[in-house]
Amino acid sequence: MNAKMDSGTPPGSQEHLIEEENETIVNRLTCATLEGVNARVIDVEATFTRGLPGFTIVGLASNDIQESRERTKAALQTNGFVFPPLRITVNLAPTDLPRKSGSHLDLPIALLIALNAMAIDQPDLFVFGELGLDGRVKSSSMLFPIILSLKEQGRIRRAIVPEEALEHLSHIAGVEFYPVSTLTEAIELVQEGSFEGKRAAFDYEAETMEAGGEVYYFERNYPLDFADVKGQTIAKRAALIAAAGMHNFFMEGSPGCGKSMIAKRLGFILPPLSETEILSIAKHQFLDGETPTFRAQRPVRSPHHTSTSASIFGGGSTRAKIGEVALANCGLLFFDEIPHFSKNILEAMREPLQDQKVLISRVNAKVEYQADIMLVAAQNPCACGNLLSKTHACRCSDVEIKRYRNKLSDPFLDRIDLFVVMQEVTNADRGDITSAQMHDQVLEAFRLQKMRRQPHLNGKLTEEEIEAFCTLDGEAEAVLTHAIGTFGLSHRSIASIRKVARTIADLSGHVVITKKDLLEALSFRRRR
Repeated sequence: MNAKMDSGTPPGSQEHLIEEENETIVNRLTCATLEGVNARVIDVEATFTRGLPGFTIVGLASNDIQESRERTKAALQTNGFVFPPLRITVNLAPTDLPRKSGSHLDLPIALLIALNAMAIDQPDLFVFGELGLDGRVKSSSMLFPIILSLKEQGRIRRAIVPEEALEHLSHIAGVEFYPVSTLTEAIELVQEGSFEGKRAAFDYEAETMEAGGEVYYFERNYPLDFADVKGQTIAKRAALIAAAGMHNFFMEGSPGCGKSMIAKRLGFILPPLSETEILSIAKHQFLDGETPTFRAQRPVRSPHHTSTSASIFGGGSTRAKIGEVALANCGLLFFDEIPHFSKNILEAMREPLQDQKVLISRVNAKVEYQADIMLVAAQNPCACGNLLSKTHACRCSDVEIKRYRNKLSDPFLDRIDLFVVMQEVTNADRGDITSAQMHDQVLEAFRLQKMRRQPHLNGKLTEEEIEAFCTLDGEAEAVLTHAIGTFGLSHRSIASIRKVARTIADLSGHVVITKKDLLEALSFRRRR
């Protein structure tokens, strides 16, 4: 294949060199790279000038882009293209964006070289694709996060993409995709200019509900059922409230009383997801190297207490990477045996719990990502675990008990909405509610929250939103005023109580928070 066939002037001939000397065409195509978790638009520019033949890529490109020179040469030559005996300079702009990366820049670079005699006028056309040595156009794990980020920024309308990537990219609505499987197809597509795209037309395999003018998706799938949890009626009630409003939830109890059982079952009764949230979850899974399933189910992450700070929050010396907090975005993060997590991790959790975001700062990289998580934590009452047991003697001294409990600071605990002390299980205890029954109540509470046009679920309401949506009746207001004076509640504690009371009212179908709702919310507060 030869890009000069239209002009009749073969690359490398004397006539071609004279044309290049008289007129230098600077062609451009648009691509993008990731900066943290967000996409940055890259203009791929190319010039062809007389001189010693060479191929240079400038613009602070990383090694994987520098290697693109060899992949591009091989792909073009194996497809019948005569590489021009000219000085080829490819620039990646803006140059102030350091360490641009991604093998998906292979295709735009190859197209600019193959079509060097043709003026390309496609300013709004993005081109993505990694090249095989035989000219095949392949996908990469960065494509979905990049294109989704560009869509969220309103920067992309149409794009040439690898055909094998369309399975995942077809979930992104509002973008017209032109799939190609080989370099030859891509060259012919740009030459002819007759673009016939494919738009997203994917139906999620899930049930739907409409609330507040939006469509939400959910699954009725309970491989782990609350019916298996014997007794613990109060803890299961607290779990229901936590799920309905996405509240942070803390359980304390002896080993074997059911803390982990409840936490593992919570993930299957969480509120429905919007399409935007499903795509955001998939984006983070791609960034973590996983293949997303695009299921309408909120993620559940449960890191071990030996995890490092970088694995929890993300890190990296040159490129910031996401951690467990980002992977739990829109879902649940479970810290079992929470006092055994390092002090640095627990104190750093205060930012995502308060602001629903995390900022990673390194010398060479800074990245901010969303961390809209529901934290579920569990701990024993003491180091040996038997402090609350009626059958086993506690082996801890008062000093050891105090040291164990003091591992969690008050500022951290203030960001938890629901606290439950669980009792030991007896032979008489039975399961009294199923996950299906609890999920139905969560769905109804979710519908009421969205009908109020709340931008966030109850557990994530801001100060202004609490005043707007957490309205108390006269009796409830009097009870809260009395509780503030009696228990010395902090401003953050008052906000948590009002948010929990709002969720309890939703579960009861109350328009405003009643005295009964507020009293139940007060029963789940932390005892100092």
